[in-house]
Amino acid sequence: MTTYEAEPAVAAAMFGDRIELARSYTASLAEHGETLGLIGPRELDQLWSRHILNSAVLAPLLQADALVADVGSGAGLPGLVLAIARPDVSMALIEPMERRCDWLRSETERMGLTNVEVVRARAEEVHGTRAFHQVTARAVSALRTLVPWTAPLVADGGELVLLKGARVHDEIVAAEKALRKHKVGTPEVLELDAGDGDVTRVFRAVVRG
Repeated sequence: MTTYEAEPAVAAAMFGDRIELARSYTASLAEHGETLGLIGPRELDQLWSRHILNSAVLAPLLQADALVADVGSGAGLPGLVLAIARPDVSMALIEPMERRCDWLRSETERMGLTNVEVVRARAEEVHGTRAFHQVTARAVSALRTLVPWTAPLVADGGELVLLKGARVHDEIVAAEKALRKHKVGTPEVLELDAGDGDVTRVFRAVVRG
């Protein structure tokens, strides 16, 4: 049995009656994540706080009954976490690597999630074929690269809600040209607390088609 970070007390409040699914996913990620190259060996001690709760803080920002894309979903962070926390939201997990798609599909099936679609593709390959109310991504790339990948997926008037790091304000400055080109409105940076004192930053902006 793989040893990993104990569940923080705040997790039950964040997931409510979906907490057992969150526990199941976290345990599965702990058991298989390193072998499949989804997480590093040093991340087990921070699995809940750094990955699961860091993703779950985004759940209240999702619109009711929205169609949401997670670009570069990887291990399902934040896509599968959000699908667990928000069963009313339909999640499209866009991921180009076959083995990661296999993981996402197997976890979706194992947990009985009915609000998840796994799309094996690069984001650019989906441009013009789908439009989403909101698009998210986590630990994929800097904004000047990420915006051209994600903004074309957003329906007119929809939102980018991207999980970013401490240098998000510098990234916004560097991405100024890309933001204008892709008609991304003035962004706001939300600083959210998952209950452990660590700040999770979210880049949030409306996209006009």
